[in-house]
Amino acid sequence: MNERSLPQLQAYEGSSPRPVDFEDYWERALRELDAQPLDYELVPAEFTSPLADCFHLYYTGVGGARIHCKYVRPKTLSGGKGGPGVVMFHGYACDSGDWLEKVGYAAHGISVLAMDCRGQGGLSEDNLSVQGTTVRGHIIRGIDDPDPDHLYYRNVFLDTAQTARILMAMPEVDPERVGAFGLSQGGGLTVACASLEPRIKVAVPVYPFLSDYKRAWETNITTSAYEELNYYFRFFDPHHLREDEIFGRLGYIDIQNLADRVQAKVLWVTGLTDTICPPSTQFAAYNKITSDKELLVYHEYGHEYLPYLADRTLQAFMVL
Repeated sequence: MNERSLPQLQAYEGSSPRPVDFEDYWERALRELDAQPLDYELVPAEFTSPLADCFHLYYTGVGGARIHCKYVRPKTLSGGKGGPGVVMFHGYACDSGDWLEKVGYAAHGISVLAMDCRGQGGLSEDNLSVQGTTVRGHIIRGIDDPDPDHLYYRNVFLDTAQTARILMAMPEVDPERVGAFGLSQGGGLTVACASLEPRIKVAVPVYPFLSDYKRAWETNITTSAYEELNYYFRFFDPHHLREDEIFGRLGYIDIQNLADRVQAKVLWVTGLTDTICPPSTQFAAYNKITSDKELLVYHEYGHEYLPYLADRTLQAFMVL
């Protein structure tokens, strides 16, 4: 993998195209989301804590899919007023994670709503029906369908915004004090959430996935989720006759094309030796953010555990 120096990364603007109707695409999607009710069902969790109330939360997402989240709220909020909240998003093929990490936030007065992505490791369902292959990954799910509205990540991106809206509507949460957080796929979804829900105040994306697909393909990634791009061309377009069309279609669900919509204060975290989500793909999105932003670089680290990050992330949300 041939990556750039840090100064070059900080000037990189991306390789993947932005569809000419990109804004119309997402404005139409948001109108569909606006028609979704914010109703939800709370089911007490089997996990209990003296510091927090823990629930399974279910709601209906776009297209009628049943979406599952874990909801953890402090047992007491200072002054009885709405407190801060954070929406959390998980890595590729995983789920919303353990209760314990969320209880730590609740102990600091922060409510947490952690979303399961459709059809991955958690309880959210994927009811999307598409034309074309659905083998080997979610990036290419819907890529051959005549309707770009059938791309898998379109609905997941909308789920992130709906999850944030539900948290903001909670009586114990101040809608003006909500942040977003996630690693890898969750980092990409954090950017999508902050792009589609402008009330997000603080966003902490960590080595985000779902950015600059053509650059990821050019780096010959064969050991990460971007591998499915190589798989698609190998088995469905070996002569690359549709290369421009494919990357143009992926532009609808490329977070670098959404990044200029972000209004939140951003703490962006990246490792310069990342071989799963190459730094250049991450900087393609980071460099397009125009809101208040800070770059936290781990020079000798890649797509892995990052020391001190958990503490730094909590501190970022304590200002909510």
